[in-house]
Amino acid sequence: MTRLEMPPGAPKPHGSPGPRDGPEPDLRSGPHRPPGPHDGPYSDAPAGPHGSRDPELAAILPGITGPTGQFRHRQHINLAFYAVRRYGMPDAVGKICTWIRQIAAYERAPQKFHNTVSRAWVEVVAYHVAADPDCADFEAFARRNPALLDKRLLSRHYRSSTLAAEPARRGWVAPDLLPFGWSAHDVTAD
Repeated sequence: MTRLEMPPGAPKPHGSPGPRDGPEPDLRSGPHRPPGPHDGPYSDAPAGPHGSRDPELAAILPGITGPTGQFRHRQHINLAFYAVRRYGMPDAVGKICTWIRQIAAYERAPQKFHNTVSRAWVEVVAYHVAADPDCADFEAFARRNPALLDKRLLSRHYRSSTLAAEPARRGWVAPDLLPFGWSAHDVTAD
């Protein structure tokens, strides 16, 4: 899939592609884990203990993860691209943090959520979206910005010890090696 879909009836960002053809893949059970009692954001089951289901996330995630249900760095960037285009900054930060927490809970790994990393990636994606606002296709965006697909990019801005520390996991910590190349007033949230 090369295009991001909006949930049915949702307004589309300017220049966004139309719906894709074909059925949506079903992520409720897949090779990465058997279905269970906490099938959170992807199923009709009751919400798990880590948060409620989000119908928007459930609608867009199959198009981002594809039939394998993988959610790795590229899919994180794709989700951030969607959120930034749909909500803009700083609202995209809140959406992404909520969604990544839900995905981590679904994967039974809530400890994987990292506030600073999530927010930093949204800011980096937002900077590039602002530089190319007419690009509505994620695959084209990724081709134009290949550095975003390198999950080590944040290591230019943060010491590994800073990101490993609990304050960065729980809240926002500004870059301690190299500041981001934009004004904090341009894209960041408090």
